[in-house]
Amino acid sequence: MNHSPEIGSRIADTSAPPDETAVRDWIGPDAFTRWAALREWIEGAYPGVFTPDWVYGGKKHGWSLRYKKSRAFCTLLPEYRAFSAVVVLGGAEREKVEARRDRLSPRLMALYDEAETYRDGKWLKIGISSVEELKDVTELLTLKRPRKAAA
Repeated sequence: MNHSPEIGSRIADTSAPPDETAVRDWIGPDAFTRWAALREWIEGAYPGVFTPDWVYGGKKHGWSLRYKKSRAFCTLLPEYRAFSAVVVLGGAEREKVEARRDRLSPRLMALYDEAETYRDGKWLKIGISSVEELKDVTELLTLKRPRKAAA
């Protein structure tokens, strides 16, 4: 007997990385609109910097879309009827966040404050279910890596 996936479940089919249709079907049309907007924002803000790479994290974690150059930038997690972004902030990046606390959203700062600090930084998993949350992620990513200047 097949059961429907639970909200937040990850894509775990190991046969191949998911394509755009599979992601849209899994996360739903509303989340996919924000997924596509974030991907377009990354490409527009950092043209030619990142080549997104699908990574399989095992049955529990499923597929994720990683943006990385020499260091990790962010990872997008397609979840059943939702999606999240993971952003890791090292020491210098945490200083930037602390310096701008009053300009970042209370929701983002609450996530930041609740995140445990590990040796390699704070790992923030940010659910993106609104335009405001999408803006939180783009602001955090801009702090992490300043945008390329327009030519």
